[in-house]
Amino acid sequence: MTTMTCRYEGQLRCLAVHDSSGSELHTDAPLDNQGRGEAFSPTDLLATSLASCMLTIMGITAARHGIAIEGTTARVEKTMTSSAPRRVKTLEVWVSLPADLDPQQRSLLRRAGENCPVKLSLEGAVAMVLHWE
Repeated sequence: MTTMTCRYEGQLRCLAVHDSSGSELHTDAPLDNQGRGEAFSPTDLLATSLASCMLTIMGITAARHGIAIEGTTARVEKTMTSSAPRRVKTLEVWVSLPADLDPQQRSLLRRAGENCPVKLSLEGAVAMVLHWE
């Protein structure tokens, strides 16, 4: 079990602490929802979680198979619904793998990324589109 503690600091800003490591991050409401947009919004973190989870699971798989994927990137775009209730409508991810990977390695890493825990947890709740470059 992992525990995080969040504290509302006022003006639509929160402080989150990862209890076991002490790492901290701030969230802020976005400009289009009464906030200052000075930090990740909670829904930005959801989108970021998808991209970083994909990369992490790909990294685990790559290490297990002796594949170097340092420098691999995942760019994620979040689209919110335009009508109430406000929620994440779509997450679109572009994954850019190293050019020197062979087709078998690319396939292995793609399967790994597409089976990350965050993606599997969001399936059926949020539309996700993945692009592999």
